[in-house]
Amino acid sequence: MAKEIPDPVRELLPLTPAVFYILFALTEGEKHGYAIMREVEDISGGHFSMGPGTLYTTIQRLLELGLIEETSTSSNSERRRRCYRLSRSGRHALEAELNRMELLVRSAQRRKLVPREAR
Repeated sequence: MAKEIPDPVRELLPLTPAVFYILFALTEGEKHGYAIMREVEDISGGHFSMGPGTLYTTIQRLLELGLIEETSTSSNSERRRRCYRLSRSGRHALEAELNRMELLVRSAQRRKLVPREAR
């Protein structure tokens, strides 16, 4: 699958926590920035959170790289909300990162650094 990832995206691997969690948060559909922040906290069990500066700087970078797409702008009582979704390249990058993590966990299990999952 790594062959499908463009070189600029491949160079991001391993993904930073902010990039990883934003891509992960968008796997279930489009979200606006605040919803992404909340989902990131939920996904990480509260172990990772980001402020608006990190969130929107990272979103801008992901848009430029084509890993996410802006889907719509909704108007809520004078508030403008931009929504984002995962692009095909973003999904490939996330899958590549998850595969990388899985290989690391398997290696750690073989070395008895972490317990094996009960089957």
